[in-house]
Amino acid sequence: MKKTGTLVGLIFLFAIAILTLPQSEPSKEKGKIPNEYFFLQRSYPIGEIPHDAYQKALAEARALRSGGVPAGDSRTPHRDQSSTPSRWGGAWIPSGPTNIGGRITAVDIHPDRPNVIYAGAAAGGVLRSTDTGATWTFLMDDGPSLSIGDLDIDPNDDQHIVVGTGEANASGDSYPGTGVYISHDGGDSWSFSGLAETRHIGRVVISPANSDHIYVAAMGTLFGTNPERGVYRSRDGGDSWELVLFVSDSTGCIDLALNPDNPSILYAAMWERIRRPTARRVGGVTSGVYRSTNGGDTWTLLGNGLPAPGATVGRIGLDISESNPAVVYAIYADDPGYFMGLYKTSNGGDSWSRVNDGALSDLYSSYGWYFGNVRVDPNLPDRIYAMGLYGYKSTNSGGSWSGVTFSVHADQHDWWISPNNSNWIISAHDGGLDISTNGGGTWSKVYNLPVTQFYAGTIDYTYPERLYGGTQDNGTLRTLTGGLDDWDEILGGDGFYVIVDPTNPNTIYAEWQWGNLNKSVDGGFYFSDALNGISSSNRRNWSTPVVMDPSDPQTLYYGTYKIYKTTNGASYWSPISPDLSNGPGSGNLTFGTITTIAVAPSDPAVIYAGLDDGNVWRTLNGGSEWLKVSGDLPVRWVTRVAVDPLDPLTAYVTLSGYRQDESLPHIFRTTDAGALWEDISGNLPEVPINAVVIDPEHSTWLYVATDAGVYFTGDLGATWAALGEGLPLVTVHDLTLHAPTRTLVAATHGRSLFRLNLGTVSAPEHENTAWRLLRIEPPSPTPFSLLTTLRFHLETAHTVTASVYDVRGRRVKSWEYVSYPAGSHSLVWDGCDESGRRLSSGTYWIRLRAGDENRSVRALLVD
Repeated sequence: MKKTGTLVGLIFLFAIAILTLPQSEPSKEKGKIPNEYFFLQRSYPIGEIPHDAYQKALAEARALRSGGVPAGDSRTPHRDQSSTPSRWGGAWIPSGPTNIGGRITAVDIHPDRPNVIYAGAAAGGVLRSTDTGATWTFLMDDGPSLSIGDLDIDPNDDQHIVVGTGEANASGDSYPGTGVYISHDGGDSWSFSGLAETRHIGRVVISPANSDHIYVAAMGTLFGTNPERGVYRSRDGGDSWELVLFVSDSTGCIDLALNPDNPSILYAAMWERIRRPTARRVGGVTSGVYRSTNGGDTWTLLGNGLPAPGATVGRIGLDISESNPAVVYAIYADDPGYFMGLYKTSNGGDSWSRVNDGALSDLYSSYGWYFGNVRVDPNLPDRIYAMGLYGYKSTNSGGSWSGVTFSVHADQHDWWISPNNSNWIISAHDGGLDISTNGGGTWSKVYNLPVTQFYAGTIDYTYPERLYGGTQDNGTLRTLTGGLDDWDEILGGDGFYVIVDPTNPNTIYAEWQWGNLNKSVDGGFYFSDALNGISSSNRRNWSTPVVMDPSDPQTLYYGTYKIYKTTNGASYWSPISPDLSNGPGSGNLTFGTITTIAVAPSDPAVIYAGLDDGNVWRTLNGGSEWLKVSGDLPVRWVTRVAVDPLDPLTAYVTLSGYRQDESLPHIFRTTDAGALWEDISGNLPEVPINAVVIDPEHSTWLYVATDAGVYFTGDLGATWAALGEGLPLVTVHDLTLHAPTRTLVAATHGRSLFRLNLGTVSAPEHENTAWRLLRIEPPSPTPFSLLTTLRFHLETAHTVTASVYDVRGRRVKSWEYVSYPAGSHSLVWDGCDESGRRLSSGTYWIRLRAGDENRSVRALLVD
């Protein structure tokens, strides 16, 4: 008999109910401007992310994933990782979506190899396709940064590629980069070239006259000031760099254009930009266009028709005509972010005129700092494309315009136009890539791009193949099959928390930004507002928490700066707490909001709440009385509170932030409802923790989602190890565990979803003891009323346990430690609980376990 690589084979003689859902148009809401939520989590309360601490934390994460301690590590002894296993568990499986996409910031093709596409994702790294976008390979997953600003292919060598890390689009979820990286083998390997402190890189340009001459447009830090910004030049292929244009520590370079006929002539777009947690300025008097005629040695500020220096001059995009390099276009945004104008020169920048751009008045909506580029057809200097919320085309130098991307995802970040065929265009945007072969007349979406940026994910308890999640600018997404490429958007805007009723999967709660909660009762095809009773004047977080009582699906909790409760499925909400915050913050951003809520599975009267100001509260009586229990915790943004499944007084708090002068713990445990907290960060890398999951089967097992992957402890934090193989060093915002099938789903912010079979995870002392003992036999499902039979096959003799769980995750029946010889066996369940009481009709999960592996199957009990 042929052995397989799985553990348990079950044949269940019952039917699996499958919902047949009607087809209709999902409700959608237009996304709002990108928010500082991502940055604020990590910078509170000091208002910045210490770059050295960020880079060191990434080094710690890479070291832990590979085993060992990073060079120069000076952490305190309790964080020593020298004896920690580097990795536990099996393989993470990519789970999509691949058909939705995510923010792509850069795209490039070498004209001699039109089938090879390189793309840079905002938070997913560098990708390469060798078949014109049909399939993709990730090239920098082992590198130190997956945030890509720009990339350029050497015009003289298609194997020579330069990548600048750190997205420069001023989005609140733009992680800083770690400098410039160079490949000489088409992206198969990379070497660090320098400029680590530039943080965010807007453009990379390799001179067509000399491949050793490379120019980098550096924006510097996004939230603050630093001197490492402006135009950098290398004359030795990236071995050394010199800053050749510097204006101020708040003014960086966002774009570069190089004259292809005379590469000594360059144009640089300088942008004055400062963003703080309490204020934003995206323009200033030092913004402007500069020209160099000697390869960057000296520069001149251009005027004579361009906007005069002023406080409202914002981001500027540039492009030069390859067919007539005397023609240059400059597109302007203002401060606060509206379209300011498009300008053209026909004499290399000596004089400029504004084109007839009235049709572009709403090009940027109100956030031109998020995009803002112009592209010239390489063959036709009068054919230009303006890129903003959508793309517009002019064939007469801007005399008239037509929209060309209304059928394409919004927020255009980069375009590539073929010099060999002007009709072939690639558009990079917040939904991935689209290709046009007729000059923008029609577009075809590029698939197989798993770069979706998730904020949250969940699993349908009844049908765990159905995955859900809220995403950046791609709404609330879902697959009904568990497939990679059949995801749909069921609610628009930026998506966040999703809840599927475990007793009725047709009932779904989903939200878009600022806590706009909606409810569907038809399986996600129609949503209606679900905020009745919640004051619209309440401060709400960009990602507003909403959770369901584990013991009652009609009871939910929602957080503003108060906790609200509904007992009738969101028909009406009532507050059950006072203001739990320290009050609103200052400036133009929202502070003093609840960020996480947790209800004890074993006692719904015990509720915990965490806030963005570091407060943690709990109630032991359903909200009649609240006690602040965060006095001994660091003052950091609270990302998650989780309660032990069996003990309501045992809870975990996770924090965001980076270390300053000393180590910053990121996870704490209490066993007395918050009276005392114990730091259990152990040897974890010092990166923000975004979520924690407590394993219901093992009281000492925890899983945490961090800004550098997922980690696991089998001893309550004494030691931690990277969890599983195949997950890139990516930010993971959320973790969800489906207990019956032992499936863990990681929602990444940049690489879509991954899932892991926890049956392959074992503590070190048990590792490999029960792998591949059993094989799966095909199920033969029919509904059952009186009895159902479980059939399985053991490869070797082993002790087996079996359990039955209801849809709320409660174990209602178990068979403990039955020893079986090798061979085929059966187990019968009569539909009764542990006491012999007949259970009500509904869906149940039956799980068989041998050692540390298990397999679950859904059972439908009918009267």
